[in-house]
Amino acid sequence: MSKLFRSGVMISIMTLASRVLGLVRDFVYANYFVMGSAMDAFLVAFRIPNLMRRLSAEGAFSLAFIPVLTEYKEKRSQEELKDLINHVSGMLTVILFSITLVAVIAAPILMMVFAPGFETKPDAEPELAAYLLRITAPYMLFISLAAFFSSILNSFGNFSVPAFTPVLLNVVMISAAIWWSPHFEQPVEALAWGVFIGGLAQGLFQLPYLQRLGLIPRFSFKKGHEGVSRILKLMAPALVGSSAAQLNITINTMIASLLASGSISWLYFSDRFVEFPLALIGVAIGTVILPKLSGDHANAKGGDFGKTLDWAMRLSVLVSIPATLGLMVLAIPILATVIDNGVNGWRDVEMASMSLMTYAIGLPAFIMVKVLAPGFYSRQDTKTPVKIGLIAIVANIVCNLAIVLPWYKLGYLGPHAGLALSTAISGFVNAGLLFLGLYKLGLITGTKGWPIYLAKIALASSIMAAAVWMLNPADAWWQASGIWLKVSALGGLVLSAMIAYLLAILLMGLRPKQLLKQ
Repeated sequence: MSKLFRSGVMISIMTLASRVLGLVRDFVYANYFVMGSAMDAFLVAFRIPNLMRRLSAEGAFSLAFIPVLTEYKEKRSQEELKDLINHVSGMLTVILFSITLVAVIAAPILMMVFAPGFETKPDAEPELAAYLLRITAPYMLFISLAAFFSSILNSFGNFSVPAFTPVLLNVVMISAAIWWSPHFEQPVEALAWGVFIGGLAQGLFQLPYLQRLGLIPRFSFKKGHEGVSRILKLMAPALVGSSAAQLNITINTMIASLLASGSISWLYFSDRFVEFPLALIGVAIGTVILPKLSGDHANAKGGDFGKTLDWAMRLSVLVSIPATLGLMVLAIPILATVIDNGVNGWRDVEMASMSLMTYAIGLPAFIMVKVLAPGFYSRQDTKTPVKIGLIAIVANIVCNLAIVLPWYKLGYLGPHAGLALSTAISGFVNAGLLFLGLYKLGLITGTKGWPIYLAKIALASSIMAAAVWMLNPADAWWQASGIWLKVSALGGLVLSAMIAYLLAILLMGLRPKQLLKQ
């Protein structure tokens, strides 16, 4: 497992660079754009093509393509491998170009579907949202091709380049917000063009590394190609099975468009901070174990398969539980630092912190889904995850009806936080059913010692949260202090949390070297 651990660390380091820049990007958003109708319009215009990124880069395409590609790599000739890559690239380009074209033509209709509230609220800007979607729509094509290139590199053990690639989008978006936006009549249009250029840059960046492998796609197209047909067959149900959380967030966006202006922005910032540890841990681990699990399955190494899953789950909870408590305790400090800056005010901090705390509850489940789903996809079983994904989506809708509707009708503060809570609950439904499915198949075998392990993690996380809570200044301090004081204080709290947690787990007998032995 040491090789997997090193690969996971490398991905996490590269992802950390991207996510730190992502935080800078969000900070720039909050300092240059008011959380209102125009920003909501851009976020929805970005949400639609970004959903494709989640489905492809971290979801259905990669989960369907990598097992087949690994099989070709292990059992077929180099010529057959190249032929598969060429025909997959052709298929992908044709499908995505068609989807992009439809999105450009039908932008107003898509906005009515994804943000129905824009048509009814007096301060909404549906025409602006549709116009921005026409600019961002090609991102679907660019980023999905980038995901295709990343899958090839991952299958050949190059994890660092794909993990670094998202940095380019953040750099472009920061540039768009600071330097391009003053030149547009509607400043958020600059962000839309940033999405377009950033997506293109991510694909182009990986081509030299594919060239080194001699695997630059030639974009061939032939109906009925054996490998392509298998990938399509696996991918169709995986679209739902691998992306229940993203579809739930999309449903939440639709509902949020019916709520107060700014609700979409508040949910966006909440989602971004939950995604930070999700990408560092969940996506990183899921990325490195999928090729390993696929190889174990292809070579009939059942024992190694179970050990890989157990290692991944242990590493996940080691980080996800303290991250959850940390986000809940530090919700106000984080958001006060990022968005309370004169452009947006304390009300935005309070509203976004409510949804951040409820989103954070689901973080362990979101990460576990990223870890457990490859257990099915590596065996080319897409039916089971899709059934579970559908159940999770239904659970989210039921929770929205049971939580958000009464919350809204009774006039409670921040019904958007109920949307976040519904997503968290559905995440646990998804992760729980995935675990049970793998357990019944006998693929999760390393259950020895788990109760004690979880108890130690929970206790150490509680100690960390208590320490941070005692060190955290009152809300009034965060409201009154300047930006650099807040940055320094937040950095100190995060560092204190890391030290407190590390000391706590060491005192309980957990050692980093144990992770390499799982």
